[in-house]
Amino acid sequence: MNIVLLGGNGYLGRNFTEKIIETNPEIEVLVLSRSGNNRLVKSQIKNIAVDVNDYESVKLALPDHIDYIVNFIGRPEKDLIILRDINMVPVELMKRLAEEKQVKAMGMIGGLLGPKPFLKIKAEAINLLKTSSIPLAYVEPTLIYGNGRQDSMTKMVPILKFFGIFAKNMKPVDVNDVVNNIAVQLFKY
Repeated sequence: MNIVLLGGNGYLGRNFTEKIIETNPEIEVLVLSRSGNNRLVKSQIKNIAVDVNDYESVKLALPDHIDYIVNFIGRPEKDLIILRDINMVPVELMKRLAEEKQVKAMGMIGGLLGPKPFLKIKAEAINLLKTSSIPLAYVEPTLIYGNGRQDSMTKMVPILKFFGIFAKNMKPVDVNDVVNNIAVQLFKY
């Protein structure tokens, strides 16, 4: 069994990869990214340097058979054109590949906390993927923390935990819960 991760060498992708390898030691994980660099070095992981916005390059880098494909690409931007290129183009590419290769399911990370244009693009992406005949596994977390993440946002976790009592879209989510949720949804297909 194999799984393709678009992106996947960032915080969420690494945590997801560790989880699925731990629970499924026979799985092959193909991590596609511009750099091809990944902190995780394990026999089940194959890192491939490719322009994840270029359909033909991605298609050439992949085996004929794919079981699953998950998109971990995305970051908030203020410029709508850059936001679309970074977040939407890989989603459209994933949908096309998933349908052509008839994968079992595809996965996507949305969001409930962040700049409005970013949240809008993530919601559009999920809605686009829902139009596919391929099943979609997705999560829409707020601020994700845990497993060593230490940045300016994670300093706000205690405050957000308090506000999360009153507003669901403010409650931070442990990365283990996020990756478990997407994995369970994905592998039921």
